Amino acid sequence: MNRQQQPLALLFFGLRRQLLSTLLIVGSVLLCVLLSFARLPGMELLGIGPNWLLIWVVVWSLPRSTLLGTIAGLALGWIQDGLTSPYPSHALTLSLVGFLAARLGKNPYLRDNFIALLWIVFVLAGLAEIVTALQYVLQEVRYGAGTGAPPLLWRDCERIALSAAVLSSLWAPAFAYPFNSCWKKLVR
Repeated sequence: MNRQQQPLALLFFGLRRQLLSTLLIVGSVLLCVLLSFARLPGMELLGIGPNWLLIWVVVWSLPRSTLLGTIAGLALGWIQDGLTSPYPSHALTLSLVGFLAARLGKNPYLRDNFIALLWIVFVLAGLAEIVTALQYVLQEVRYGAGTGAPPLLWRDCERIALSAAVLSSLWAPAFAYPFNSCWKKLVR
């Protein structure tokens, strides 16, 4: 190869790698969106399924900066708001999850450890459900229908948060291992 062809080959390789990484990100997000609507055997506990978009945000944010984690959570939150109800906002909870996951990912022990991933997803899924419940309480206080919904909400919040956290943390490695191995092959 002569000197003029080398930059073209490097440019083509860079564009190809960028295209493959974009396809991996978009494809994995679409997979998580589709899985969030599916209720397969073993994917439901007390009527609650795993939060696949939260799993994606955690797995993607761990090795990245807090800004990228927050932006990814915000984008996926907007997607989830568009597919479900815009209130309570999933963008707030997923951007908080992305920020916290990226902060926790600064510790290399937490980033590359299977058990740590389970705990991180468990805690952040529970936190996300609590933030969602707080949004419902604020809506009740702001528009106060006087229905007494907050006590009922907190009773159900415990069941929902625990079920979502357990299922999300158990299914996280099933998503994280293929995603991270594809990403590592892509970066090589």
